[in-house]
Amino acid sequence: MNLRKLNLPSAHQALPGRATPLAVPAAHFVNGAPLEPPFPAGSERFLAGMGCFWGAERKFWETPGVLTTAVGYAGGVTPNPTYEEVCGGRTGHAEVVLAVFDPARVDYADLLRVFWEAHDPTQGMRQGNDVGTQYRSALYVCGQDQHRLAVASRDAYQQALAARGFGAITTEIADAPPFYYAEHYHQQYLAKVPNGYCGLGGTGVACAVSPLAEAATAK
Repeated sequence: MNLRKLNLPSAHQALPGRATPLAVPAAHFVNGAPLEPPFPAGSERFLAGMGCFWGAERKFWETPGVLTTAVGYAGGVTPNPTYEEVCGGRTGHAEVVLAVFDPARVDYADLLRVFWEAHDPTQGMRQGNDVGTQYRSALYVCGQDQHRLAVASRDAYQQALAARGFGAITTEIADAPPFYYAEHYHQQYLAKVPNGYCGLGGTGVACAVSPLAEAATAK
């Protein structure tokens, strides 16, 4: 096992990256919506890592109320990294999915349910057979309301997991860092290649979202 792939690099160890962003398709392969801002007025962002981003993105573009999705890299040091650099373990980034959603049609709590149920958040720097820091579980929140709800959902889901014999959740919860779009061929990959690899797998434990709003606003 390459231990470097299991440890986040320091700023000194990280690759320098580049100033120029990677090229992004003009439209979503599935629904035709723009992948880049500006997004519709009133829309909000959900940003998370849950293992290989191919399967994660599909979970969200299939969710009603999600306007557009994109895959990319976040949570690390290297600006505008390539896929090969991220997989090499010297950027600090996680593979993430960005979901832009209409809060009038879908709650942030409902997206958290998709997030928790679609992967195993107890595995540390891996997801199934995918091993490395880029596959870690992460919730990158936009604002205090999302942060409160993310923490409340983690605590509630931890109880549900523990009751089924799972260990501690290792999900990183932090303010949303810069999001760097992945290469064009990764965007909506499983729509382009329906039989492509998807290593995403949940625990089989349900995440109840109904009590989360109260928990998030409790004093």
